[in-house]
Amino acid sequence: MARVAVLHNTLDFRGGADAVCVHTCAALAAAHDVALFTISETTPDAVGAQFDVDVSVPVVAPPGASNVAAALSAAAPTIGPQLAARSVLLRAFFRRHASAYDVAVSTANELAVPLPSVQYVHFPQFRCDTTPTADPGRLNGVWSRLAAPAADRPDTRYLANSAWTADAFEASYDCRPTVCHPPVDPIDGAPWGARADRIVVLGRIAPDKRTLDAIDVIDALRARGHDLTCTIVGAAPAAYRDYVADVRAAADSRPYVTVETDVPRGRITELLGRSRYGLNLKPIEHFGMAVAEYVASGMLAFAPDSGGQVDVLDGDDDVLFEGVAGAVDAIAAAIDDGLQPSLPRDRFGRDRFADAIRRQVAAVCPD
Repeated sequence: MARVAVLHNTLDFRGGADAVCVHTCAALAAAHDVALFTISETTPDAVGAQFDVDVSVPVVAPPGASNVAAALSAAAPTIGPQLAARSVLLRAFFRRHASAYDVAVSTANELAVPLPSVQYVHFPQFRCDTTPTADPGRLNGVWSRLAAPAADRPDTRYLANSAWTADAFEASYDCRPTVCHPPVDPIDGAPWGARADRIVVLGRIAPDKRTLDAIDVIDALRARGHDLTCTIVGAAPAAYRDYVADVRAAADSRPYVTVETDVPRGRITELLGRSRYGLNLKPIEHFGMAVAEYVASGMLAFAPDSGGQVDVLDGDDDVLFEGVAGAVDAIAAAIDDGLQPSLPRDRFGRDRFADAIRRQVAAVCPD
């Protein structure tokens, strides 16, 4: 049994990276002594409930961590989420405790740590000036000097959530991670004929997810004569409260659009299992947990033709698109042609992910 420190900058955005974190904690806690280092207001059990993961690990946080997390969330509409800065703060704190652990596992991208590690990359957070499509930010050079890892450490294993992310990481570090898709289990659902003509937009309600654009898509489809409804369901982080208010206001003026925030996992699986269509509008999604959940529940999923979601949808041109107009055309054509889902629903199961994480940790554990 190894002493494992899982490092995750913040759970407060409650998205796909946070799902990876709680799944990792649960997978490793079965065989190791695990502690979670994070700077969050949100607890791991709250995220676990969102993603149907039973996780119970001790949390180790700097003094005043919840106040720091709250302040960063409050300022996020102005300064952005500052994920790299949070990682730098967490690393500084962890270094004072590292000697108590055998292995570190970063579930929120690459990070320099002073012991053997497994690092799960959703998208490179440092050296962004060399990463294609990344916006480095004015301080990324500073954060990189403080916390970017040396990619050639023999006791470090890098994992990436998609082939696209692996390409981006390799461009920055000249080191290619192993692709390990995030965990998404099959979701029970009704037969196609019994499902509602409804588009579900699942995931964090935030500007980068382009949730408001989904309302434009449903407006355009209805204008073409398709009697569709739309349910937007997902987390409403405090950092994006102004945008969430705009989404609610837009939905309130349309009887065919509803918004449900921070609902129980059972409600999410009910919606996915009883709806025909799932829509993601974020371009260059690093993986696309929501898209994978659409597929896992037997929905017909639509997403931009970029990023890791191309992996999830197996490069199918019928459901990949560019821009709002492209989304409208793709969905309308699918309805007119009677297109139904054909992708396997069990490609990304949690057992596969748990086994992969345990193998990677075993490979770097000191003898």
